[in-house]
Amino acid sequence: MFKERGFSVPVNLIRTVAIVGVILLHAANDLTSQQMNWFEIIRWNTVDVYQSIGRLGVPLFLLLTGALLLQPSKLTEPIGVFFKKRVARIGLPFIFWGAIFFAWDFLVIHQINGQPITSSSILQGLLTGPYYQFWYLYLLLGLYLVTPILRIVMAHANRDLIKYILVLWFLGATVVPTVALVTPLHLDTNVLTITGYVGYFILGAYLLTIQISRSKLALYTVVGIALTAIGTYVIAATVGGTEMYFFQGYLSPTLILAACSLFLLLIAAQGSTSVQPFQAPSSPEKDLNLKKISSNPPGNSKARKLLRLISVNTLPLYLFHVMVLETIQKGYLGFAFNGNTINSVIGVPLNTVITLFVSLGIIVGLKKVPYLKKLVG
Repeated sequence: MFKERGFSVPVNLIRTVAIVGVILLHAANDLTSQQMNWFEIIRWNTVDVYQSIGRLGVPLFLLLTGALLLQPSKLTEPIGVFFKKRVARIGLPFIFWGAIFFAWDFLVIHQINGQPITSSSILQGLLTGPYYQFWYLYLLLGLYLVTPILRIVMAHANRDLIKYILVLWFLGATVVPTVALVTPLHLDTNVLTITGYVGYFILGAYLLTIQISRSKLALYTVVGIALTAIGTYVIAATVGGTEMYFFQGYLSPTLILAACSLFLLLIAAQGSTSVQPFQAPSSPEKDLNLKKISSNPPGNSKARKLLRLISVNTLPLYLFHVMVLETIQKGYLGFAFNGNTINSVIGVPLNTVITLFVSLGIIVGLKKVPYLKKLVG
């Protein structure tokens, strides 16, 4: 546990909610349809809501990772030690699951689709990931590369400077693209260069200094999800094309609102009274007034054990669940649960639960095999 003043951040709870969100999103993706009869419109909107909820998973992971890695107390950690830890945590599982998904892609997916295996496809798989969910590991790599720099900024910047950085990020990553979508106005992208996911990293650490009532956080979360779903429907019905899922993008204003509110709501679920304001430390050793980081929230011991079990396995769950989900949805075992066989209202959460616990069971079993624990993640 990091020993800062304030309240504790329930790491296990946030990680569990995040991975469930990711699985929910992927479970919903298979059930969308482009047909426009009344039944398909209802199903499309049902899936739109599930996807809008599931999209919160990745931002929650990013906010939590930023909160964990950008604390001023981490400033004294040597760069070499930092990257050594990341390689041990991410590198071996990336190689292990990457090899499995290369085999899965080439031996199963390519065979079904009749696509040949070429040297260029293998090379491209190494550059961008052997399967679609691996994009997140490449994103993490990019954020890890700038983490030593961001640590210096967070350790020495005052509250106003951090807010200034976040405002520039929000304008460049969110406001400008949104204005360009809904109006004919387009600002030259060279004006605002702080874009991408680095803002989530900084925001994760900054949010640990913020306190908002639980009722407001719950309201903001619901409003953010609702606006994401409604915005997606409106864009699909009017603009369509590649912009259809603009509001489900991880940098859309509605999703940022929902993700930040849910992040703080999950922290508040552990109980709190007040948080000291953000202050610039007088030295690298003096921490900001952040909340403590903890693993387990109070509550039922069985629930805590389940949260911890899921939490410590979020990396392999994230990488492996796609294989289980596709097996279920595409009927590789002789039966299929998808939009053609079960109502989306039931099918999406059902596939999410089945995929989560089947994946978790397999992963826990693999970790009991000698020499596989570090490889699995």
